[in-house]
Amino acid sequence: MESSTPPFYQKLSLTLLAIGIIMVAIYLGQDIIVPLALAGLLAVLLRPLEERLIRLGVPKLMAITLALLLAVLVVSAVTVLISMQLADFSDEWPKLKRNIDHFYRDARRWIRREYSVSYRQQAEYLKNAQSKTLETFQGPETLGAVTGPLGTLILIPIYTFLLLYYRAMLLHFAVVLFAEEHKQRVLEILGEIKAIIQSYMVGLLLETTAVAVLNSVGLLVLNVQYAILLGVMAAILNLVPYIGGLVATALAVMVTFISHPEIDVLLGVVGIFIVVQVIDNNFFVPFIVGSKVRINALVSIVGVLVGGALAGLSGMFLSIPAIAMMKVVFDRVEGLEPWGILLGDQTPEQANNNLFRFVNLKRPAAGAPGAGASDREEKNQS
Repeated sequence: MESSTPPFYQKLSLTLLAIGIIMVAIYLGQDIIVPLALAGLLAVLLRPLEERLIRLGVPKLMAITLALLLAVLVVSAVTVLISMQLADFSDEWPKLKRNIDHFYRDARRWIRREYSVSYRQQAEYLKNAQSKTLETFQGPETLGAVTGPLGTLILIPIYTFLLLYYRAMLLHFAVVLFAEEHKQRVLEILGEIKAIIQSYMVGLLLETTAVAVLNSVGLLVLNVQYAILLGVMAAILNLVPYIGGLVATALAVMVTFISHPEIDVLLGVVGIFIVVQVIDNNFFVPFIVGSKVRINALVSIVGVLVGGALAGLSGMFLSIPAIAMMKVVFDRVEGLEPWGILLGDQTPEQANNNLFRFVNLKRPAAGAPGAGASDREEKNQS
């Protein structure tokens, strides 16, 4: 007896149910899942270095330790650079405070003139807002918001070391988890995911470095204070797709306004960030990050927003590689190909795929009955 194909609404209901369960699991278990996912990306990035050290005769345990130590040193160097710039920034605090006070007095006078709100009413409103802010920061959830990132920073190196050490066992588990006839396909999927993640992470590091250099050089040409700090921070924020660039531009404009309120300098800062973003989107992302991460812009933006809602900034950063891995799986699993098409960046006009041929699926041969009618219909449609 042949098994009947389940109806569409049943498959759709099960798909939506699975998506909902996964999203709830990520939201509730983000303190465990996010550090593990970040460690997985770092482990894939460090795997070529570990493999090269092993080929040079270094024992596996020592090779993993050296690769992880190098990553820690690079991150520490960037942190020290930003800290030095922040220290110089703090030396200008009296000047910044005077500028903020001038802006505050001008804003109060403008509010009183335009909206007839007295100084006393404005002071009461600010006092109430300040008390609510203090209550928020004194709540028990604030401690978790502060200690959460610290705990993540401690867990990521540990997870990375263990993932590299037990890599062979985890891959063997992923293979034997499925039936024997699917072994080759599972190996192909795992290999393609590894290639995509390595290409994405290496390209992301090169892209971030290039964006930081361009931002810093442009701000130095404009003689903007803390140019290196703003350039590096903007490049780091640019790791969050689409949204990070906007936040970086707004932050740079605000900091520049405090020390350089001239309109031409502010417009110059905005122009530099726009030019760098154009170069980044049209050159760095396609050619440096790699062409293997083929995801359309709509899915990318929605994925970034969903990742941010589920797991904050870490979720926004992890959304793109997660979607890329999902596309690899969807493209190779029978029944999930439409979802792979939805995530991809090929339109029906670009894709050479039978799935997109909605009209004239079977053209009769020349001289066969109906051939002339088919040709006439095609001409009429065109």
